[in-house]
Amino acid sequence: MFRQDRTNPSTAVSNWRGRHDAPKAWPSTAVSTWTNGGLFGAVPLVATGGIITQYVDSGDSKTYRVHAFRGSGKFVVASGEANVDYLIVAGGGSGGAASSAAVGGGAGAGGVLTGTGVAVSAGTYTVTVGAGGAQRAAGNVGYAGANSSALSQTATAGGYGANEQNGGAGGSGGGAGMSAVSASFTGGAGTVGQGNDGGDSGGSSYCGGGGGGKGAVGGDASGTTAGSGGAGATGYGLGEATPTYAGGGGGGAVSGGTAGSGGSGGGGNGAVSATGVGAVPNTGSGGGGAGASSTNGAGATGIVLIRYDTGLT
Repeated sequence: MFRQDRTNPSTAVSNWRGRHDAPKAWPSTAVSTWTNGGLFGAVPLVATGGIITQYVDSGDSKTYRVHAFRGSGKFVVASGEANVDYLIVAGGGSGGAASSAAVGGGAGAGGVLTGTGVAVSAGTYTVTVGAGGAQRAAGNVGYAGANSSALSQTATAGGYGANEQNGGAGGSGGGAGMSAVSASFTGGAGTVGQGNDGGDSGGSSYCGGGGGGKGAVGGDASGTTAGSGGAGATGYGLGEATPTYAGGGGGGAVSGGTAGSGGSGGGGNGAVSATGVGAVPNTGSGGGGAGASSTNGAGATGIVLIRYDTGLT
């Protein structure tokens, strides 16, 4: 017959007093390393890095912790292990900076990657958050954004909005600029799975194409109306909120035309004979294209979110 007192003769199991006597079951290991794991289940994750929030999901009643990186940093797992979800958004491009009698296209949004079930354990994970494309003097194409990366995944930077040429390729492509010689140009290509193409400019409309967004292609210029930025897409929220990221920038127009609006998720509006509007920070959205002889709208820095179930109820 099994004698439970023989497994630890000095103390009957029924008389154990929780954490006080717990080491007697495994005297070579500190209680803190296994009372919530080891014999009793998985060790919970203890991690630092970014802006940390926590919420209870109303759908599954689980408690999630979110690490939001609005700039580059480190996700440091001090102990434990977990399967994490991620949202990685690259920096958006800046719109085209228009020269005389020409207009800039809206910029493309940064690429967006999402994933679930990535195993992490004790260690340090580098997180890189890409900057948005900067403003530029009139008469130039915009700047592309910068890549964002984490957990061995890389989101591609948003393409620049053009001036008198094709839009730049990127996570989402930039909108084409309008030429002073009335030539049509083509929007930049987006990266499959991360974003969409930019819109084309009009041959005689003096209007730029819209930048692509994660959720939709950039709009083509039509008549005297510039293309609008492509819509963004909804990702993991900082809590139960699910904000939208990575909208494309709107195309610019000359006097008498109509500029394109920025895509949902933070894309900057295009402008009529004026400076394009900058994208909303930390959305990875593209900046707006400029009207004649004006500077462009800046692109937005991206963001990285890492989320996991705490095991709490």
